[in-house]
Amino acid sequence: MSWRNFVSSINSSISSREMWYKIKKVFGTPTSNHISALCVNGHIISSIKDIVNTIASTFANTSSSKNYNHEFLNHKLKTEKRKLNFNSRSDFSYNSNFTYQEFQICLSNVNKSSPGPDNINYIMLQHLTIESQQNLLNLYNRIWNEHCFPTSWQEAIIIPIPKPGKDKTNPSNYRPIALTSCLCKILEKMINCRHMYFLETNNLLNPFQSGFRSGRSTLDNILSLETDIRLAFLQRKHLIAVFFDIEKAYDRTWRYGILKDLYDFNLRGNLPIFIQNFLKLRKFRVRLASEFSDYFIQEEGVPQGSILSVTLFIVKINNILNQLPLFVKGSLYVDDLYISCTGMNIHFIERQLQIAINNISKWSHINGFTISASKTAAVHFCRKRNLHFDPDLKLNNELIPFVNDIRFLGLTFDKKLSFLPHVKLLRRKSEKSLNILKVLSTTAWGADRPSMLKIYRATILSKLDYGCPIYGSTRKSIIKQLDPIHHAALRLCSGAFKTSPVKSLHVECFEPSLYLRRQMLSLNYYFRIKSNVHHPFHNFKLRPFLVRLQEARNSFIPVFFF
Repeated sequence: MSWRNFVSSINSSISSREMWYKIKKVFGTPTSNHISALCVNGHIISSIKDIVNTIASTFANTSSSKNYNHEFLNHKLKTEKRKLNFNSRSDFSYNSNFTYQEFQICLSNVNKSSPGPDNINYIMLQHLTIESQQNLLNLYNRIWNEHCFPTSWQEAIIIPIPKPGKDKTNPSNYRPIALTSCLCKILEKMINCRHMYFLETNNLLNPFQSGFRSGRSTLDNILSLETDIRLAFLQRKHLIAVFFDIEKAYDRTWRYGILKDLYDFNLRGNLPIFIQNFLKLRKFRVRLASEFSDYFIQEEGVPQGSILSVTLFIVKINNILNQLPLFVKGSLYVDDLYISCTGMNIHFIERQLQIAINNISKWSHINGFTISASKTAAVHFCRKRNLHFDPDLKLNNELIPFVNDIRFLGLTFDKKLSFLPHVKLLRRKSEKSLNILKVLSTTAWGADRPSMLKIYRATILSKLDYGCPIYGSTRKSIIKQLDPIHHAALRLCSGAFKTSPVKSLHVECFEPSLYLRRQMLSLNYYFRIKSNVHHPFHNFKLRPFLVRLQEARNSFIPVFFF
């Protein structure tokens, strides 16, 4: 929860000025976005105009084609000589005019985000009369059919946000938050719905790509990895997983490569032509307070802050999973990629993974992606006690380091899959957030119970819920370390004594125990999988010999579906 949301959630129930002094004393004042100076090559930049231009130039250089290697640049120049003709006389359903119902569905599901360069926000559009909204829909259909993309929609305002724990004087340590036209984003949303429908109905996306797809989430990738590890432990096998890091994946995506993939999907007409115009001549300005930078060009990459960008990126990176050999599994959540191989023989696993790594590296070079060898890591999951060595895996002639644990999509996987490092980290974070409730629990000026429970659910319980169907499978002695956090929070929210029975806290606050909550969330996730026929685990069943093996080895933690 952000500072502003936190303050607004308690402001309605607490009016005392003393609360603000107590909060500032404990937590300090919220950090501002002000940047006083930058240091570039030993030179200090203090002028606001020079600061915004320096940050904008850094963002522009990130998406420049100069970052590609010479081999890919030569391939890029040769390939782009072939012009892609998306014109078609065929009447495809995805090229038809947008209906008022489509417009209303997209407009009703928008978030109240900040406006773009035109200062038009979603609230203005939602309060238009039906006649004005119909006129706006007619404008969208003209743009759709006449293949004219407004130049003002190609502009973006970038707000630089400092990366936590990084040097703020380095212009490379800022994340860009792009504000684009809300008018354009409504049209993008309608187009994205049709685009995703085309991709899903034609099964063009890999089933193990779960990023930003309906009915899919990060839990699918985490479940896939945990299931393979549990089965490897059950059969007393080795499982080695390699986790890749793609450098500046969004900013350096090859735009022509995206269009080429759409062309290969046999997309023709209004939809691919709009995407072609949408990717052209993207420019931006950086804003700091009231100061704007000059205009800079985003040469490559998908546009920041765009609804279509994620889908286009998924289309481009989708084929990377098709490079894996038969015995190697892989899973992808947008740009978070891991591959794994299971077996009894380490040398066999080494050969298979090295083939997969070479294929992925070759595919990346052809498609303009750069995989960071320094940030790529591997984990050897195994419960065998006898001496065994880690294989030598190389990426770009550099050895991939093996680590004891790794953080993947918000969960920490250790080599024994005990989830102890994850539970310890989760407890430390929750204890820090618990200080908020301690400050607000004062009887003289503190918040009321409903506000306290809302803050608890937003700041602590949401962290405990994420991934609990997966990490909840660990030993009881480990998972019980989170119970004191839950009980202490309920005592603070309800104002109960330390000696109050735990069950009475659950009844008083209408909050079940963490064990029951994990069971509920696990069942919800299970039925969500069973309701999606396209989910890769929809028809998952353990083979009979694995069921017998699981029954014979009760000490081994079973897989999620068992």
